[in-house]
Amino acid sequence: MAGSPPQGYPPQGGQQGGYQQPQGGYQQPPAQAPYDPNAPYGVDPRTGIPYSDKQKSLAGFLQLLALVVGIGGIGRFYSGHIGIGVAQLILCCTGIGQLWSIIDGIILLTSETATDGDGRPLRPN
Repeated sequence: MAGSPPQGYPPQGGQQGGYQQPQGGYQQPPAQAPYDPNAPYGVDPRTGIPYSDKQKSLAGFLQLLALVVGIGGIGRFYSGHIGIGVAQLILCCTGIGQLWSIIDGIILLTSETATDGDGRPLRPN
């Protein structure tokens, strides 16, 4: 085998470390971000803050239960806003809390800045 490098040596001929530059306009795919144990549900791309373990859609639909069950504030309890949830629950006796809960549920579902009790953005799914 004249001309071939001995075993264990890197290939010759312009390649460095066995890596050859892609040709023909091929781009390397972007590397995935490493897993962050502080952000198991990902990071909000706008703010860089880790997502909450709570879901935005579930919080909004729980707020809309005031239409069906007649008790408001359930979505706020779920998302960690206990004070608002208690206020909506108490005001359900007058009907104002139900209306407030319905409007609040719609806002939760359509808002891009809904947060949990710790200030982290709610997950979008």
